Amino acid sequence: MRLITRDDTRQAASADAFIEREAWVSVLALAEATWVLTSVYACSAADVATAIEMLLNHEHQTLQDPDVVAVAPDMFRSRPSLGFSSCLMVQLARKAGNLPLGTFDRALGKIDGVQLL
Repeated sequence: MRLITRDDTRQAASADAFIEREAWVSVLALAEATWVLTSVYACSAADVATAIEMLLNHEHQTLQDPDVVAVAPDMFRSRPSLGFSSCLMVQLARKAGNLPLGTFDRALGKIDGVQLL
């Protein structure tokens, strides 16, 4: 988070120093970070998607399932009301071959590969 927001210089410096030794980021941590960016920092979907792409391209950082994470920002940009976590969840299910993904979320149910229950 501090790599993106840079709003606490001490914590940002600690994060920078930590990832210089190579860092791995789980999709759960990424999903949580995107929620904080949208909910707390009021970042737009476009800004969050750009931040995710920055993390994907960071030389000292590896994201879990980077091929899946790379697809989710485009879906999020086109359908920001879904939330990044839902976009990521659809892509993870797609990669795992576990479609259709069942949901009670009407908006998510309109996505290809998702079934409204």
